[in-house]
Amino acid sequence: MHGATLLLVILAAGLASQWLAWRIKFPTIVVLIAAGILLGPVTGVIEIGLPPEQLTELIGLGVAIILFEGSMELKLGELRRVGHGIGRLTILGPPLAWLFGTLAAHYLAGLSWPVATVLGAILVVTGPTVIGPLVQQARLNKESAALLKWEGIANDPVGVLLAVLTFQYFTVAGEDFSTTLLSLGMALAAAASLGGLGGWLTGWVFRRGWVPEHLKPPILMVLVLVVYWLSNLVQHESGLLSVTVMGLVIGNMHLVEREVLQHFKENLSVILLSMLFIVIPSQLELQHFGLLDWHLVVFVAAMLFVVRPATIGLATIGAPMRKEDKLLLAWIAPRGIVAAAAASIFGPGLVARGYPDAERLLPIVFLLIIVTALAHGLSIGVITRRLDLAARRANGALIVGANRWTHALAAALQELRVDVLVADASRRRLAPFRDDGIQTYDGEILSEDAEQRLDVQHLSFLLAATDNDFYNALVCKARGGSFGRHRSLQLATNREAREKEERMTLQHRGYTAFGSDADYDSLVKRLDQGWTVQATRLDDDFGLQQLGEHLGERGEEWLLLAGLSAQGKFALWVENQPFAPAPGWTLLYFAPAGRSPGG
Repeated sequence: MHGATLLLVILAAGLASQWLAWRIKFPTIVVLIAAGILLGPVTGVIEIGLPPEQLTELIGLGVAIILFEGSMELKLGELRRVGHGIGRLTILGPPLAWLFGTLAAHYLAGLSWPVATVLGAILVVTGPTVIGPLVQQARLNKESAALLKWEGIANDPVGVLLAVLTFQYFTVAGEDFSTTLLSLGMALAAAASLGGLGGWLTGWVFRRGWVPEHLKPPILMVLVLVVYWLSNLVQHESGLLSVTVMGLVIGNMHLVEREVLQHFKENLSVILLSMLFIVIPSQLELQHFGLLDWHLVVFVAAMLFVVRPATIGLATIGAPMRKEDKLLLAWIAPRGIVAAAAASIFGPGLVARGYPDAERLLPIVFLLIIVTALAHGLSIGVITRRLDLAARRANGALIVGANRWTHALAAALQELRVDVLVADASRRRLAPFRDDGIQTYDGEILSEDAEQRLDVQHLSFLLAATDNDFYNALVCKARGGSFGRHRSLQLATNREAREKEERMTLQHRGYTAFGSDADYDSLVKRLDQGWTVQATRLDDDFGLQQLGEHLGERGEEWLLLAGLSAQGKFALWVENQPFAPAPGWTLLYFAPAGRSPGG
């Protein structure tokens, strides 16, 4: 198969697998591995034709970008809330996991000590590419999610580095413990200088406008690969640690263009992940599956039910962490692309240096990846609900802007038992809301504090309802990703702005809630004229059409605000995304007092 055709097949298979996994709500990594095995050892469609060394180098470049993108999402501010737990997981966790994993690999899987030690180091890693979707799927609270995310990203390069040092110790002639320590020091120095200083210099250059905006994402990608390559020259396989440090530094420099850079990296990571999980399993051969026996089943069970709980239990003794978080961490530890890539590197290398049982390394790692993805992916929802670590079903509204009209709306929603949270920078303006028992956030919604502390996973809509149209638009653009752009709404712009051709386009604002006549000034004016937020329940004889006939022309004489289905599902009204109310629904509307159907 020609190179271009092969590349298209890999891309198509990878992205189709991702789509299929999303469609059937199945762990993505399992579908990708299945596709790779089907196209590789089963059918022989994918034959890369590259020497193992070159293929390994290309895989390393892809993993470097994926780890860099993940580390950019780590916020140092999270350390203030869960720092003690993160410290235990990233300092004490790896050596304990390495020790217990090595013992299990030797005594249960029957591997020789050198191969078992390398495998134990590889399995220190937990997959951030798997943990991210799991966290979203389970709707974890921010503190629990931060613990899983930090452990996954920070421990990945540590595990690879441990595997490298172990590999060198057993395969390089004349290697002793002092040389191994020297190699570790060189890896840390490379990470600090190339990763840390290189990341800071990159951000410094970007801030001063020395690079045009359209070139920043591709230049950053190239710099990441250069840092990875240079670090590997200093110390073999230290590049992953360096790019992780680089991403952490750049991600916390508060660059104006951080969101643009991150979106570019996210899209690239999706493509790379799709390709890598097709390419790596496609390199397996059918005889590899014959190496799997009952010893490995016992080993995998021990990794899930003994090694991981023991590691977390000992690493977090005395740590100021919730018991529920410890229990969650003791179970959730899926492996991902870094473990697969490391096994594809060190397995053949150990075989070539006289350790024949290392041929089992890659099949063992893939077995563990599949089992953990299935076990943790299918159980995390139940576990987090039992431990009370998951947000409730998203069904409510975050309202930005404390004023008389949002007070009336929030009070009506609360009466219908719909979750509502009102955010405003003024504690004084929030006082009436607090007096009525409405949940509030006292602070700037666009601040880093709000991004880290404000838990909105139980809310399904964002409504920006201040008296400033431009601020409303900014809120929708900045915070809309958490709700979905189609659920990021703002009040209509004022009448004068609507009549001008230079008004804001939809690409720079949120969708308009309640209709084009529902701007801030008109809502407050109508409130002064005696309009109120009212609710009515629909039945077989009285539907939306009958309500409209009773109240008059919508927009002029009344405004439809929201609906609550018979099953309790909440939705705000948007003209271009209308819901279809049925009998049993409750509708919320804004109309003159005394105009209710029963009035």
